[in-house]
Amino acid sequence: MTVRIRYFAAAKAALGVGEETLDAAGSTVGDVLDDRATTAQDASGAGAVIARCSFILNRQATTDRSIVLTDGDELDVLPPFAGG
Repeated sequence: MTVRIRYFAAAKAALGVGEETLDAAGSTVGDVLDDRATTAQDASGAGAVIARCSFILNRQATTDRSIVLTDGDELDVLPPFAGG
């Protein structure tokens, strides 16, 4: 049972990976991302970036870290950004 996670911008830089597939079904978004941040080279920096992120889960925007992931989910991790 796998979940596909894609990281963008500062989240990608902080975690050192752009995309990964994990056996994370049954875990919450927050649990998975907190775990990934603790394994990053700069765990405190990665944790700070992840804490500010919003998400797109299966093409639906959310900031709810308590959502339980299921097999086949796709999660995009988006740090705050500005543009103009």
